[in-house]
Amino acid sequence: MKVLNFGSINIDYVYRVPHFVRPGETLASDSLSTVLGGKGANQSIALARAGVKTAHLGRVSAADAWAVDLMRESGVDVATVSQIAEPSGHAIIQVDDAGENAIVLFGGANRSFSQQEVVSAVSALDAGDWLLMQNECNGVEWAIAAAAERKVKIAFNPAPMTKEVKKLPLEQVDLLILNAMEACDLAETADADAAFQALASKYPNTTVVVTLGGEGALVMSGGETVTRPADKVTPVDTTGAGDTFVGYFLASLISGYEYSTALARAVKAAGIAVTRPGASPSIPTAQEVD
Repeated sequence: MKVLNFGSINIDYVYRVPHFVRPGETLASDSLSTVLGGKGANQSIALARAGVKTAHLGRVSAADAWAVDLMRESGVDVATVSQIAEPSGHAIIQVDDAGENAIVLFGGANRSFSQQEVVSAVSALDAGDWLLMQNECNGVEWAIAAAAERKVKIAFNPAPMTKEVKKLPLEQVDLLILNAMEACDLAETADADAAFQALASKYPNTTVVVTLGGEGALVMSGGETVTRPADKVTPVDTTGAGDTFVGYFLASLISGYEYSTALARAVKAAGIAVTRPGASPSIPTAQEVD
C-alpha cells in the first residue's frame, strides 16, 4: 500500500516578531528563516518519516530545486514533482513570542496543474492505495473523481477552507481531517460540538478527524468517537503542527494501528513539532515519536 500526495510545495519565509503586525504598523522582525513548507510537502515528509511509502505530485519553480532535494532526502518519491518556470508558491509567516503564527499565502506553481497531469498521476495508483490532498492546489475535484473511479482510498485535509470545498463530493472521501474552525465552516455552524456531529451524520461512510490544537484531537467513525488529549508542551512555533498530525495519523492507519493508537502517535508527533522552529524541519522521525 502506498500514498500519492497531491499537494503544495511552498517556500516559507518565517519572521520572528514580538507580536503580529497591526494595521498601519511597521514592525521590525527579530529574525528571518527561509525553509521548505507547504501543507503538501510537510505532509509528505511526515508520512515518509513515519515509514510509509510516499510519492508526491507537485510543482515548484526550477529556481527552488533545493526544496525538491530536501523532500527526496526525507524519503519522498519526487518523480512526479515538476520543476517549471513559474514562481513557486510561498508563504509569509509571522511567528510571535507565544509561538503562534499568522500566514499570508501565494499559490504560484501550486495552482497551475492541468487535468491530464492530475488524472494521469492518480491513475497510476492501485485499488486500496491512498490519495492524500489538501486545498492549496487546483484540480482537487479531478483527483477525487479519478481516485473514486479506481477505488483508491481518499484522504482530504480541506485547508485552507474555501466555499469551493462545499461543492466537492466529500461523500467519496474515506478520511476527512480538519481543525475545529474548518469543521464549523463546513457544517455552517458556530457551535463546534454541533459541527462535529453534523459532519459525522452527513458523511456516515467517512472517518472524520478533528484537531483541537492544545486540547488534542478526536476521531468519529461508525457512530463511535475516540478522543486524545494533547501533551502539555511549551510551543516554539506551531507552523506545520497540523501537517505533522495528518501525516502521522494516516501513516498509523496504513500501518494497521487502531484509531486510539493512531491518534496517540499523531498527537505526540505534533506535540514534538511545536517545540521546534519551522514547518518541515520540525517534523519528527518515527523513532522519536514511538
